[in-house]
Amino acid sequence: MELATLATRLDDLLHLARPVIGIAFREAAPAGVPRIESPGPAGCAYWRLAAEGRAFYTEASDHYGCTLGAHTHNVDLPPEKAQELQSIIGTMSGLEYIGMEEAATLPRRRVPFGVAIYAPLAEAPCDPDVVLVRGNARQIMLVAEAARALGIEHEQALMGRPACAMIPAAIDAARGATSLACIGNRVYTGLADDELYFAIPGPSLASFVSRLETIVQANLALEGFHQDRNTAAGP
Repeated sequence: MELATLATRLDDLLHLARPVIGIAFREAAPAGVPRIESPGPAGCAYWRLAAEGRAFYTEASDHYGCTLGAHTHNVDLPPEKAQELQSIIGTMSGLEYIGMEEAATLPRRRVPFGVAIYAPLAEAPCDPDVVLVRGNARQIMLVAEAARALGIEHEQALMGRPACAMIPAAIDAARGATSLACIGNRVYTGLADDELYFAIPGPSLASFVSRLETIVQANLALEGFHQDRNTAAGP
């Protein structure tokens, strides 16, 4: 099924405020896709641009703004940036935000970084490796239930900092991942206090959307059942 059709079905089922985006990692960019004009402050800042309707690719140096995010994407850092990464981890550890042992076990893409392609799913120039859904708790509840029904629920029920770690987690495990995001991501993307993410592994997208249709219909039926039961129970 075409990506545009899948994107439309996702939007119709979930009534999302922002388009679902696709992210793909390749050795080189597809023909006709422009490179981002200037580097962003973090890799997740590109999620916002894609959700605004832009299709583009980034190179390794475009991810140097956030060295922790670059690490999760397996970007080869120059010596000064590698040193900056260690400094940032040290600062976070000093603030008791993250432990040194936790930093060492963060999910990380296994394949060396070539380019990353970002786009609204409906306009993606190639098949995405991961699809990001941004929504409120009810919307993410539905996609998480669909992932579980499909058998691609991630072993880690909820992921937190950094938000970009859900991308390698979803790709490498071929399982969906729910993320509470992180404070940096919320700043760079404008993520609202009541929003979170779900990452769908790209190869499972068509079967996921099909299962989501079933889950949405089931929830509508069950909502009516519980409302009737609640009304019958009285105050």
